[in-house]
Amino acid sequence: MKSILFALRVSDLERSLAFYAKVGYINLGKVPFDDGSSLVWLRLPAEDSVSLELVHRPADGPVEIRGFEHFAIEVDTLAAAVERLTAASLTPGEPVHHGPEGPKTSWLVDPDGYRLELVEWPPGGPPVPEA
Repeated sequence: MKSILFALRVSDLERSLAFYAKVGYINLGKVPFDDGSSLVWLRLPAEDSVSLELVHRPADGPVEIRGFEHFAIEVDTLAAAVERLTAASLTPGEPVHHGPEGPKTSWLVDPDGYRLELVEWPPGGPPVPEA
């Protein structure tokens, strides 16, 4: 068993597609429905398949984020990612280093208010569960 994607409902599909393209997502295709709603599948360049689905249902009204905390994106070098995103007119938060054994992180907020955590793992990678 493995996770394959998560879906976010968005208010303005074109605005969200522009944002996620600046983050680095590749648009894999759109599935339109007769009622005017649609799904768009995205992935990051290092991913083999879809990892993010944008759900646009205009008839449902504005997006209200309830109970959603955030999702995380692994980056090779946080400083370079923050620099690239800033150059792309996005506003990542100030990088934070969580101690000598911890990751470096920064936060980014999408047009609907969903929070994205950018994570650079320390040398050796992410924590590994003890056996």
